[in-house]
Amino acid sequence: MATTFKIDPEEWLHIAVSVLTISFAFSFFKEPGFSPDYFWLIFVTVGLGFVLHELAHKYVANRYGANAYYRASTYGLFGALLLALITNGSLVFAAPGAVYFHGSHLTREQIGKIGLAGPMMNLLLTLVFGFIALNVPGLREMGLMGVSVNAFLGAFNLVPFGVLDGNKVYQWDKNVWLVSFGSLIAVMLAIAA
Repeated sequence: MATTFKIDPEEWLHIAVSVLTISFAFSFFKEPGFSPDYFWLIFVTVGLGFVLHELAHKYVANRYGANAYYRASTYGLFGALLLALITNGSLVFAAPGAVYFHGSHLTREQIGKIGLAGPMMNLLLTLVFGFIALNVPGLREMGLMGVSVNAFLGAFNLVPFGVLDGNKVYQWDKNVWLVSFGSLIAVMLAIAA
């Protein structure tokens, strides 16, 4: 039985703090120091990719009757900011938080599909941002940034290790994992070419 999909005020606060923090940390990449213009570009591309990735996990978990909620990681957010500041933006790694879900009734397949939902949302966003890059000249930079950010975010999360989404997918179905991971890697290689 599906659980109702709703986001409580505490969860919205965790999401907002996470998006603002990672947007600030990643905005150091463009130029030495903080760039307000680049902050907004990152806010839209990284922020949207991150939020929709996490909400896709929550939605699918709820559909399977699991209790699911997003919580920010204080250490992950602080670490991202500190690394960005120390390296003046030349190196940023963010682990802003995660969707936690609970349901003893969940099967390996359901857990795999919950894990797959986030990276597949990133794959969908690569298509949306790719369309924008190709068809809206004034938003080309945003579109290209959105494609590369979402391809990387999805592929990174599909690495079959530890608590990453890829481990859940790989444990459920290695073929599904291979096709989904391969699709995101193909997008990354196409961007690099």
